[in-house]
Parts: sequence; C-alpha cells; structure tokens
Amino acid sequence: MGFFSKLFSFTQELAMDLGTANTIIIADGEIAVNEPSVVALNNNTKQMMAVGQRAKLMYEKTNDKIRVIRPLRDGVIADFAACEEMIRGLIKMVHSGKRLFSPSLRMVIGVPSGSTEVELRAVRDSAEHAGGRDVYLIYEPMAAAIGVGIDVNAPEGNMIVDIGGGTTEIAVISLGGIVSNNSIKMAGDDFTNDIRDYMSRQHNVRISERMAERIKINVGAALTDLGADAPDDYTVIGPNKITAMPMTVPVCYQEIAHCLEKSISRIEQAIMNALEATPPELYANIVKNGIYLTGGGALLRGLDKRLTDKINIPFHVAEDPLLCVAKGTGEALAHLNDYECLMR
Repeated sequence: MGFFSKLFSFTQELAMDLGTANTIIIADGEIAVNEPSVVALNNNTKQMMAVGQRAKLMYEKTNDKIRVIRPLRDGVIADFAACEEMIRGLIKMVHSGKRLFSPSLRMVIGVPSGSTEVELRAVRDSAEHAGGRDVYLIYEPMAAAIGVGIDVNAPEGNMIVDIGGGTTEIAVISLGGIVSNNSIKMAGDDFTNDIRDYMSRQHNVRISERMAERIKINVGAALTDLGADAPDDYTVIGPNKITAMPMTVPVCYQEIAHCLEKSISRIEQAIMNALEATPPELYANIVKNGIYLTGGGALLRGLDKRLTDKINIPFHVAEDPLLCVAKGTGEALAHLNDYECLMR
C-alpha cells in the first residue's frame, strides 16, 4: 500500500496480542507496537497520562495523584475502563502522524483459550469502544501455532504450550480446531511472585515487582544444573524487611530454580492432563513432532530440557517465543478468509 493510499485509507487492519505483561500490535505486516500492558491515569480527572513503557517507568513510584494500572490479570481484563484507555493509547501509537484522520479498524485479537463468554465479551467491547469496527478473536494457542509455522488445518496433531504473563495455554491442534486444551492461571506473573516471596522469606529483603522481574530475566531457571549455560549471579539491592537498613544480596540461578519448583510442577501436570485427553493417533503425531514452547515463560533457562526429561517427548523453544502469538494473529488477519473459521 502506497503512502497516499495509507494517508486516506478509511479502514486499517490491526492484529493484537493483548497480553497480561505486554501488548503487541501488528499493522501492515510489521510489528508497530510492542509495549508493556500498563496505563497511568490521573486520579482526579481519570484521563490517561501515559501508556506502555512510559507508564511502566512510573510503576511503584507514583504519588496519590497518579494511578498506574495493569488492566489485565491472569490473561483477562480486570479493569475494563483502564483496558479501554490502554488499547486506545496503544492504537494511537500505530497511526500517530501517519493519517489525516483515525480510520475504522478491523482487528484480530488473541485471547486465552480458557476465556468465558463474559471475558470474551469484555475484550470485544474494549476493542470496539477503542475504535474497532470488525473485531475477531482467536485463541492464543491457535495463534501461537500459526506463528510457529505449523499448518493448523492439516490432519495431524501438534501441541503448543504458551506460557504468558497471566496464563499457560496448552492445546492439541488438528484440522483447524483445538482437540484438547488446558488453560491454567499459572505463568510468568506467578514466577515473579514466587521470587518476591522467596527473597523476603530467605534473605529478609523487600523487593519490588520490577526487581523480581529483573531477577527472573537474569537468573531465572527451571533446572539446578545448567552446566556451561549457567548465568552469573545477580546482585539485588533492597531494604531489610525488619530494620529497613540497605542490603546487597547476590542471587544465583540454583536458588531461583528451587523457588520456582512448585509453579513449574503445576505446568508439568497441566501438560500431562492435556496429553491424557489426546486421542492416540494425535498423540503419536505429537511424539514424532515434539511439543512447541512459546511465550515469555519459554525463555526460562533449562525449561525445555526439564520437560523433555520429565515427559519423554521432545520440547522445542520456538524462534522468538515472545512474538509467536502476535505473528500468528497477524497471519490470521492477513489471510482472514482462510482462518475466519478459527475466529470467535
């Protein structure tokens, strides 16, 4: 599409991965927005002050005039008004300065496969209030499978484990549908909370949610022996929870692997439950093809090896696991006629 046709276009097509931790928007086949799912509102006027990375920089640092909100929890909308403002603000980033007027929007949005009808309606309403004219919803594991490059319409079983911020989506896909799935509210945010609790309990240091997230990124692991891939210890600075005196605590990956053990075990059990519900023919396909890990949780060091050893099926970390759902959503939008039967 040329410059002038974009400038005067009445309709714009957007694909959105509306995630608990990050929201990614694809426009014209390219990633136009990749921002934290955070919005800052003025407490007095209720108007939006910042969205995305700018709002995240304010998180846990505000005064009583500013409220910083993560509108999504456990993969679903927890604050409807804030989510609408966030979507509106992120969409403005896409066509800021590129068009003479705001076009009507055709949107495809990824949603958790375990969403209720009420939760699906909340996502659709938020998108429509933010300017969406035609809004299609696609389940995240289906979008992730498309993003990985799987032919989801083939008569063959493929399994996706998408570990996001709020939910872990596990699905067996064949012939354009989800044959068996398991959506659990155990994912990246729970890993972060586990780390905060561990640091408080084990080291008597108070840390913020953002610091726990940095620990997860720098030394997060699913195995206590990573061999040559072991990361260096990460130094944490924070107040003693009793005396408030400053503390400097080095944290190693083995500690984090121990503190995440229960949460990872729950994900393992959910995968086993989905496999138990899988028809034998499709199960055989999965053993041959392996299981694909997507989402931010797939980046946890050693997770693929741990799951492979535990379940005896090869686990593959997808290329760009953080972007798989967004890419699949964009592909579904680009070929709407082929994938419309997969939409909600």
